[in-house]
Amino acid sequence: MNIAALLEKSARQHGALPALTVHDQVHATYSEFAQHVSGMAFSFRCGLGLKTGERVAIAMSNRPEFYEALFAIWHAGLIAVPINSKLHSKELSYILSNSGARVCLASPDVTERIVQIEGLEHVIATGSFEYGALMGRGLIPMIDVAPDAPAWLFYTSGTTGRPKGATLTHRNLLAMTLSYFADIDSIDAGDTIIHAAPMSHGSGLYGLPHIAKAANNVVPASPHFDPAEVWQLVQMHRGVSFFAAPTMIKRLTQSAPLAPLHNLKTIIYGGAPMYRADLEQALLAIGPRLVQIYGQGESPMTITALSKPSHADRNHPRYQDILGSVGFPRTDVEVRIVAADGAPAAPGAAGEITVRGDVVMAGYWNDAPATERAVQNGWLHTGDIGCMDRDGFVTLMDRSKDLIISGGSNIYPREVEEVLLRHPGVLQVSVIGAPHLEWGEEVVAFVVAAPGSAVCADSLDALCLENIARFKRPKRYHFVDMLPTNNYGKVLKTELRNVLSSAAG
Repeated sequence: MNIAALLEKSARQHGALPALTVHDQVHATYSEFAQHVSGMAFSFRCGLGLKTGERVAIAMSNRPEFYEALFAIWHAGLIAVPINSKLHSKELSYILSNSGARVCLASPDVTERIVQIEGLEHVIATGSFEYGALMGRGLIPMIDVAPDAPAWLFYTSGTTGRPKGATLTHRNLLAMTLSYFADIDSIDAGDTIIHAAPMSHGSGLYGLPHIAKAANNVVPASPHFDPAEVWQLVQMHRGVSFFAAPTMIKRLTQSAPLAPLHNLKTIIYGGAPMYRADLEQALLAIGPRLVQIYGQGESPMTITALSKPSHADRNHPRYQDILGSVGFPRTDVEVRIVAADGAPAAPGAAGEITVRGDVVMAGYWNDAPATERAVQNGWLHTGDIGCMDRDGFVTLMDRSKDLIISGGSNIYPREVEEVLLRHPGVLQVSVIGAPHLEWGEEVVAFVVAAPGSAVCADSLDALCLENIARFKRPKRYHFVDMLPTNNYGKVLKTELRNVLSSAAG
């Protein structure tokens, strides 16, 4: 089934309901949404000459046009490549080149960073005459595609420092959508999802089950996360849900209104650890409306979930342990903890979290070696270390070894290290994450200067800002004489973390 059929069904049954809204201004009803999508799909196929399976990139800050573009790409039998709008032009260039996208639909704030990129035939800005013309040339029936055809290339940074495109099929996205209804919440026509987190990633994925049930997709007016506006939108719209990173939950907790939150149904959180004390404060301020999910781009939003009843069951004898877990395996997947030798780990024993099911990606785009390492005999090896108790609750003990999660964004040290090593005054560098009260973690770099060279934090900052997104640059630099290594010359990042812990203590 073409995943675009979710919209077609909702438009047929609930065409007059608002589908895409900015704050309180309706951008399109479901009937209009579907017509925009069909018109844009016509232009993709008949105007731009795109053929089934070709890639179209979406580089937008949050706005209703994101879903118009996304569903038009699917409607036309093409593959969507949503990209984080905050990325540096060099990062955008790599993803566009690696995916082979011929067309990129971009918001005006992103367009200037991609107009010079080679290989792109068309860069079309939202709000432009060219964008509006995409929807006025004709209509086209939805293109049939196989369930296992690629639908979304979900680019996620890898330990090699280069992003990898997790290939999500129409079957993957349908499994993810149905899993929402099985494990997270029900949705009624006319309910609301607020897109306060980036639509290019988690929030955009959670729009699918809401579009399947004709809910209103509301984009805040502010270009930045504004807790006050989110609470205003909760009071304004009905049946409200949204996805948020733990740092966003903390800010929402601190500004929660005293008025009853009758319109708020569910807040789904994930993407980073949620400290237990922060979670308990959120439950007091917001009530039993929280659901935690654990997933990866390779198994989108769907590995485990900690349900609303589990958050609320304070009388459970193991309540604190459950609150510290990432929940129970989702309905549509199998989850196993495996030891280093690949054998299943005993209950409570640590091992790598592996997952199997229809939601697991088809592989990495044009990267067979990485696919073979990640998916073995149908099981996705997440790289995350955890344990599963006898009741089936999974607890994360450590994330992928090198991953830093700051403000809900994934940062891999290798990509930052590779940039810093371009500085002629840097001999060695190692990047790690350090705990941060507001952002979860912050990026810290340990730098060894080349003999006779003088290097300063300002010059390293400037180098990072020229090559990678601002949120990835180190917030602190430690200049050291040498880095700790093992017998094989590998840097011992655990010792660097101990250095920071000792200094903090």
